Amino acid sequence: MRISQDKLLAAWIMTDARIFYISGMNQEVFCSILYGWMALALIVFFILLRLKVPYGRHATDKWGPGIPNKWAWFVMELPALLSFSLFLFGSAKPLPYQAYVVYGLYVIHYFRRTFIYPFRLHDNGKKMPVLVVLLGIGFNVMNGFLNGYWLANFAPDYGLDWYRDPRFIAGLSIFVVGMYLNIKSDNIVLNLRKGGKKGYYIPQQGLYRYVSAPNLLGEIIEWCGWALLAWSLPAFSFALWSMANLIPRALDHHRWYRERFPEYPKDRKAILPGIL
Repeated sequence: MRISQDKLLAAWIMTDARIFYISGMNQEVFCSILYGWMALALIVFFILLRLKVPYGRHATDKWGPGIPNKWAWFVMELPALLSFSLFLFGSAKPLPYQAYVVYGLYVIHYFRRTFIYPFRLHDNGKKMPVLVVLLGIGFNVMNGFLNGYWLANFAPDYGLDWYRDPRFIAGLSIFVVGMYLNIKSDNIVLNLRKGGKKGYYIPQQGLYRYVSAPNLLGEIIEWCGWALLAWSLPAFSFALWSMANLIPRALDHHRWYRERFPEYPKDRKAILPGIL
């Protein structure tokens, strides 16, 4: 009996996918790693409430040798793109429809963070400690692994109906609002040094009228929306880590502004208007 080439090719793809799945990590092991990673986020949150990470306006040479800020950001953020891509497309299994949207939104954020944002910084020769860069790389590789591997191997296929689901619509809307706030707030700060100005100034536009770090608030909102539209525990873990990293950072920024500028608005909060 003769078998068509198309059927042979389909059988080979299915077999190859099964081999990859069986020889790869099973879901129980993966979830154990994921739960440990989420628990670590909570530990890191309480550590960062007491520890000021020395880069940007908080830069210091006490953490050892550093890398110029522009290249530090580039080197630190590039693995986020590479790791997610490697683990997502390294599987022979067919990807669910929503994987491409989840991946695409992630790439939009990290393309800007890697190839645009660093080269717009007015760093005045500041450096980021190598240790901080390595920690950032470690986080980005792990986060890319968890989300990419999940989407490639364990994520259910919600089908095309998912794009009409309230969770997807709400998540996408929240993501877009967060990204807009993040980019707009970054631009406000970057424009404070337009025309070759040096030093630091109090931003007064946008949500800076109410909080000291609306750019960080925007990023948290962004990844919470992403977690909702992805509807997965690895995506939620990214949102959790974003809060664990960025809320303490916003509190550090707020204290820094108050210490540096005696005239800093007393009713301005750190990251949540009127609350925190």
